[in-house]
Amino acid sequence: MYTHTPTLSSFNYFTTSPTSLSFTPFPLRPSSSSSSSSSSSFSSSYSTPIIHTNSNLIDSISVENENEISHTNKHLLACPVCYRSFTFISLDAIPKSSLQCSTCQKTYVGNQTHLDLTTTGESKTYGEPMPASTELFRVPLVSYLYERGWRQSFSVWGGFPGPEKEFELMKGFLKPVLSGNIIDASCGSGLFSRLFAKSGLFSLVVALDYSENMLQQCYEFIQQEENFPKENIILVRADISRLPFVSNSVDAVHAGAALHCWPSPSAAVAEISRVLKPGGVFVATTYIVDGPFTFVPFLSTVRQNIRQVSGSYVFLSERELEDLCRACGLVGFKVIRNGLFVMISATKPI
Repeated sequence: MYTHTPTLSSFNYFTTSPTSLSFTPFPLRPSSSSSSSSSSSFSSSYSTPIIHTNSNLIDSISVENENEISHTNKHLLACPVCYRSFTFISLDAIPKSSLQCSTCQKTYVGNQTHLDLTTTGESKTYGEPMPASTELFRVPLVSYLYERGWRQSFSVWGGFPGPEKEFELMKGFLKPVLSGNIIDASCGSGLFSRLFAKSGLFSLVVALDYSENMLQQCYEFIQQEENFPKENIILVRADISRLPFVSNSVDAVHAGAALHCWPSPSAAVAEISRVLKPGGVFVATTYIVDGPFTFVPFLSTVRQNIRQVSGSYVFLSERELEDLCRACGLVGFKVIRNGLFVMISATKPI
């Protein structure tokens, strides 16, 4: 059975100050691929360094110095094809960098704003077809308007309490994993990514989205803020159903107002379950069309038609969200409701 957490008006907040860890990957860091049993070597050119995977360099890098990257975060990013890990190396930011997987020999290219870790990368001749709801957020105008009116409309029709209140609510769910790393999945223009980074509650924040233009907006917002902690945030382009992270390497995943936009929520949550560490936490917000709407005839058929046309998914009950999490191996389902708005949380079993 799911645990029905109290409504927004009765929810108690808390604050905490976890140990601060230093990380220096913004906007990009050249990385090498490594696993626990393999080694890596680093080779580079002046303009576009490529990291190969074949030595024990990572083992020689000290993690005791507070200015170096934590051992866990070094092994976070992975090839989205074979899931072989890339390794962060503490170097100055390089505007243009590439990562090459030693297993499948695929190269992933970065630019000034983000690292592209989609399976198709920057291919000009091939691209996977995506549903309309996904392509919509790749439109420059939509990306520009997202924090300039689009996101604010969620409070009007959907009961979303607003970013600051949502952030306070989710901290209750994230309490067991504070000071770890967090993936802000489908981050959009980085509204919550920036809040996570500025809070100092996490050692690393990965702002992840499929839309290049959303990540561009995120980068520009970061650049505009004075004293922004750029040392603990990276921007990554990736497909939610093929996450470029090592299995059991992530402490928390947040998905704000995103579940209903994913082409296959089950595939996405299964991927999230894969990358979460045992005890890792998944927190997401979406909306539920329930209450009097459940009595609308043929609503399930209408939902199916909407999904086929736009790729958007309409959830009809809290139970449906709980079943989704359980089917993907997550337990301890909890929920907060406010009108159509719902915030859910589930944990990967230890």
